[in-house]
Amino acid sequence: MSMMRAAVFEKQGTIKLREVPKPKPGVGEALIRVTLTTICGTDVHILRGEYPVRAGLIVGHEPVGVVEDVGPGVVGYERGDRVIVGAITPCGQCRACLSGSPSQCGHMGDGYEAIGGWRFGNTINGCQAEFVLVPNAQANLAKIPDGLRDEDVVLCTDIMSTGFSASERAGVRLGDAVAVFAQGPIGLCATAGAKMSGASLVIGIDRVPARLEMAKRMAPTSF
Repeated sequence: MSMMRAAVFEKQGTIKLREVPKPKPGVGEALIRVTLTTICGTDVHILRGEYPVRAGLIVGHEPVGVVEDVGPGVVGYERGDRVIVGAITPCGQCRACLSGSPSQCGHMGDGYEAIGGWRFGNTINGCQAEFVLVPNAQANLAKIPDGLRDEDVVLCTDIMSTGFSASERAGVRLGDAVAVFAQGPIGLCATAGAKMSGASLVIGIDRVPARLEMAKRMAPTSF
């Protein structure tokens, strides 16, 4: 059996690099060779035992990579395509997804599931590995435009999309005044998202001078 290296959660305080079986894509799935990923604050919570996951689970949920193989039913993607994979991997077809709540995906069912869309490193194996198996690949892959590096797009998998969705969820409109508390990576993306959504005044709030300087670059009206 073909093997791969992966960061595996063993117990509170212990994540180890292990040799594990390389997965094969089934119907609607894609196998991605991971070329770049990040460590999320959620991964730290998992390591500390502050968010429970099962022992033996591969952690990580922010992958950029190359299509290694696709299962039956996946169209528009082929081996060698460079792609980003969403940190949230909803099925795209259940009531929650079709109602605009993909993070509460009911997995093809008729209802909603709390944080049901977040599966990588939570309920299924994640992406801090040489390869990751993507469920419902048709809904959860996006090709990387030519000329962009992995480093240029890695924030799109979770950090940028989370920050931008804050403005979308808040319904920010042209001329609005918006306050964004904390200007870490996600907060900075929320600041940029508010400006791009049309806010005329964006107030970035933080105690770290370097973060406030970056916030001014994201939205010149912030301070």
